[in-house]
Amino acid sequence: MTSAGDVRLYMTLQKAAHTVKKAADQALLEAADLTTAQAAVLAVVHARKHVTQRQIADALGLNESAVTAMVRRLLARGLLVRERSQTDGRAWTLALSNTGENAVAAIRAPFQGINEKIDASLGYDDVRRLASMLTCLADSFSAATVRPQTDG
Repeated sequence: MTSAGDVRLYMTLQKAAHTVKKAADQALLEAADLTTAQAAVLAVVHARKHVTQRQIADALGLNESAVTAMVRRLLARGLLVRERSQTDGRAWTLALSNTGENAVAAIRAPFQGINEKIDASLGYDDVRRLASMLTCLADSFSAATVRPQTDG
């Protein structure tokens, strides 16, 4: 068995991610009636101003079809606006509406609370180390397709 298998690392990562996401979703729903996935889309649009759905998908590591569904809901709620691209007349870009800007402001406090809880649980050095390790792990899986081992 491997070290990761000995400590059941995959299950531990999955449980931690689920627990933190559940707490973040609850905090965001209460603060701004948003999920973490919707908040992530708004954060990308906020940071980049005028972006395409493909750029959002790339930034979040998601399929464009998943982003399309989220964008449709955010447009319907008036959090995003669609505009013609200034560089490509055939393309559309997304920007935050005033309501979207207010939503981004409303999610800052809940995310700060989540980050403070992580900091209190792990401490500064361990947070930095964990972030580095998780980035390394994600990079190693995105760099190569993982194939199941076969006997023989």
